[in-house]
Amino acid sequence: MSGTSTESAPTTGTGTRQARLYLTRLDPWTVMKTAFVLSIGLAIVMLVATFLLWMLLTVTGTFESINSTVNDLGGSGAAGVDVAGALSFGRIMGFALLLAAFEIVLTSALATVTAAIYNVTTGFTGGVEVTLSEDH
Repeated sequence: MSGTSTESAPTTGTGTRQARLYLTRLDPWTVMKTAFVLSIGLAIVMLVATFLLWMLLTVTGTFESINSTVNDLGGSGAAGVDVAGALSFGRIMGFALLLAAFEIVLTSALATVTAAIYNVTTGFTGGVEVTLSEDH
């Protein structure tokens, strides 16, 4: 990231210096690395939340209740539907892992493209103005 200083205010009576800077460029490689690391953290949170939710539903007997309800609604002639088998731990965590991998790739790519678009648009927008201040 780079910025250019446009104005520096002198020290005020309270001892605070301020500088107004414009963020004129984002390095796409740095943005991609940062987005990648943050999206890995988000993927880990998503996997842990999926595990905890699956465990909660298993311990409370929700899957068995759904199985029982579906089989009761189907009648005695219907083939037994195994909802608990369809929502097994391996399938649910596999789907969550696939979704997490997709989220990592998509987030990293979108952040990089957004940084490149920002770099193109700063030519006519001037960038984002940031005011920095220093207290003594």
